[in-house]
Amino acid sequence: MQDGWPDCGWNRLQPDARGWLQPTDAWLRLFLERPEMALVDESCPAERRLHHTLVAQPRRPVPQAELDAVRDEDARENYRHVLALRDAVLAAGTLQAWYQGLFRRGAIHTPPLFIDIVVQAIVRQLLEGHEDAFAWRAAELLFRPQRITLQQGRALAGDREALDHHHETHGFGELGRLLAQAQAPVKAAHLQVLSTDNEARFFEENAQARPQRRFLLDLTPEIARDVGHGVTFHLAPARSGPKALAWVLQQWIAHFCGVAVNIRPVPRIDDPQWRWHIGLDAEASALLDDLYAGRPVDESRQRRLLGLFRLDFADPAEMRADVAGKPVYLGMMMNADQLLRLKPQNLLLNLPLAGAS
Repeated sequence: MQDGWPDCGWNRLQPDARGWLQPTDAWLRLFLERPEMALVDESCPAERRLHHTLVAQPRRPVPQAELDAVRDEDARENYRHVLALRDAVLAAGTLQAWYQGLFRRGAIHTPPLFIDIVVQAIVRQLLEGHEDAFAWRAAELLFRPQRITLQQGRALAGDREALDHHHETHGFGELGRLLAQAQAPVKAAHLQVLSTDNEARFFEENAQARPQRRFLLDLTPEIARDVGHGVTFHLAPARSGPKALAWVLQQWIAHFCGVAVNIRPVPRIDDPQWRWHIGLDAEASALLDDLYAGRPVDESRQRRLLGLFRLDFADPAEMRADVAGKPVYLGMMMNADQLLRLKPQNLLLNLPLAGAS
């Protein structure tokens, strides 16, 4: 299998003994290579000097006066964010340590783009050697917002940025945009639902410097089949989006928390002993809170729930004593605009671990 997601710079990082990722000069240069940081014709001499010297010495201290000398206000702000991230990650020692501390320090001023790049690199480490395309595609939900399409009882997740671009250009890039502006008829490029038949193609695209991310992930836990004569049966595919996501979340928890858990999709929460739940996104957190408290939930909100999961600790002794041995329920939900934005940090902040405050 070719290397996946080269855009996150995973191959520029140095794993330590436990597999946590240490920043290198090559990885720090990744941010200077981004389009937002590229020099343009209008770049002033101070910006050019700053950029050239940081490329040569990515860890070089930058005095405030040197930063203030950059003429363009947007460029100055971009450098402030890049330098703040650089200094914070170097101080933490690893990407994982930086990420863990980020959500425990109160207000977050780091641009979401930077957080997503870090999460992508961490998840890439978890997937090393794993050749299941469903897991790779499901893992993208941890760092890339998804647009959900409901189609014939199925919930299909597509990369928001890729789908928006596809809608604007009909899948033909700048040419498609021009044709659309001219109202010329064009045939849309083919979006594909990930399946066992196109896994090889998925990995080929995933190894590109700028992956197109045009594969949709089916998040439907069960597919209803009408066989006629009033008979309908429900098929749970052996490989599916929810099962793949459950596996990714298991690895995420083991990597950060050092505990083994089993996560599996469930159709409903039918548990009189329901004691603990975690929303994988803001919408699901609010919905589960309301359901747990017995507050009424209107049907439109319930329909936006995309998935429920049951999490069980392999060793109940690793849980808080008051919930030891009880399952933890997880929820995943799109918002009113049919967008899904997972927050994997919720698992690290809210898992009922023994010794957690």
